[in-house]
Amino acid sequence: MPLGQGYPLQDCSIARALEVVGDRWTLLVLRDCFLGVHRFADLVAHLDVPRAVLSDRLARLVEAGVLERDGTDYRVTEAATALWPALRALASWGETGQRATGGTVRRFAHAGCPAGGEPDTGADGRCPACGAVPGPADLVVRPEGGPDVPRRDDAVSRALCAPHRMLTPLP
Repeated sequence: MPLGQGYPLQDCSIARALEVVGDRWTLLVLRDCFLGVHRFADLVAHLDVPRAVLSDRLARLVEAGVLERDGTDYRVTEAATALWPALRALASWGETGQRATGGTVRRFAHAGCPAGGEPDTGADGRCPACGAVPGPADLVVRPEGGPDVPRRDDAVSRALCAPHRMLTPLP
């Protein structure tokens, strides 16, 4: 259930941000869009989200300017890109538990590193070779650890098993 809107007695930027991105499905939709999942049908299949819930979350994200719609595709906007550090921090925080349960973690490498190679970024998103904090368009994501076979067998899950550049639409 969303928080109440309007904060006449409270001046809280976190509460305002949570109005846009503060529920499980919204964060998972954004995660998938950053990873290259752009089609409505692929989001439904990969997330196991009810179509009505996904439609609602996508409409809210488009209305808030976080995603833009192009036919059946959804793309991140500059507003979403500004959220990337927060999503990366959540992922980094969650990796501790994933390692304990044998789950897959995702490593992010600086694709355009001027120092050469593609070193993994640190938990803070910084490239250890050049010191830059690349945005999502400049990252290659690769899964590490986890089960030998994907826990899910949908096309999106299979595609996410291979390293790929973020924001690039999956096949």
